[in-house]
Amino acid sequence: MKRTFLSVAAAAVAAFGLALAGGRGASAASWPLPVNYHFGSGFVAGFLQPQTPPPGAGDGSCRPSAAHPYPVVLVHGTFENMNDNWGGASPLLADNGYCVFAFDYGGPSAGSPIQGTGSVEAGAARLSSFVDQVLAATGSSKVDLVGHSQGGMMPRYYLKYLGGAARTDRLVALSPSNNGTTLDGLTEFARQLGLLEPANRFLVGPACAACVEQEVGSDFLTGLNAGGETVPGVGYTVITTTGDEVVTPYTSAFLPAAPNVTDITVQDQCPLDASDHLEIAYDPIALTDVLNALDPAHPRPVPCQVVLPVTGPVIG
Repeated sequence: MKRTFLSVAAAAVAAFGLALAGGRGASAASWPLPVNYHFGSGFVAGFLQPQTPPPGAGDGSCRPSAAHPYPVVLVHGTFENMNDNWGGASPLLADNGYCVFAFDYGGPSAGSPIQGTGSVEAGAARLSSFVDQVLAATGSSKVDLVGHSQGGMMPRYYLKYLGGAARTDRLVALSPSNNGTTLDGLTEFARQLGLLEPANRFLVGPACAACVEQEVGSDFLTGLNAGGETVPGVGYTVITTTGDEVVTPYTSAFLPAAPNVTDITVQDQCPLDASDHLEIAYDPIALTDVLNALDPAHPRPVPCQVVLPVTGPVIG
């Protein structure tokens, strides 16, 4: 098996058979929050508690500081939820002084651990509504968006068609499906999460509109990318990995070169980084890139070191 923690994640899925959340939800004595850089433990813990906001995103009374005036909205990917996707990024952002907000979209039900399967357009509408709630709660004029996979591509629909450009300062995307992926990539993603088991096959068939819309050459992506993939006034950062086996080829995540676009491959900074599509949301190198994208005036050194995943018994 490629990685033990993928077996653990798949077992969690097989066993399964609007949270508005701001930063600094824990008591003052618990700060700084521990940051989980291990996808295996972070994903499983979050999957089993899908309606619980990730650590660092638990207090709607958070107000942005002068240093970080825009709250950060985390946008999960296909088959993921706000908790399992953001167990690393959310506490890291909160520890660094950001107000953090997370939400779910596109699931078969509000309490399902599997989200992000509905149409991308419907997901963007949900994002638009949630951003309005965040702005009203914090008194901020804009937000920063941080997304993974579909969650890095879907906000572009919000920016382009739903008035999001006026409400967004930056979009930071981890391995986004900006230019689509092959069907093999989507199938591999589903296989890793255990969604191709007989009991779960319905999740990746007609019930997953977002899967079809993220295929290379889909009508949805053709329309979204027509006339330009970015909009003026918003800063875009794409962070990807050569090990991405879901968004394939990995370069399809990139946006066309422009003054407001930065495309980053983590291996250009750390050649030994072995993160894949799922792991990148917990990767310390990629997450440092997220911090630097949100606050380029105060760059942090990239921790170029190998972080091994938490291991456990092989299941299945």
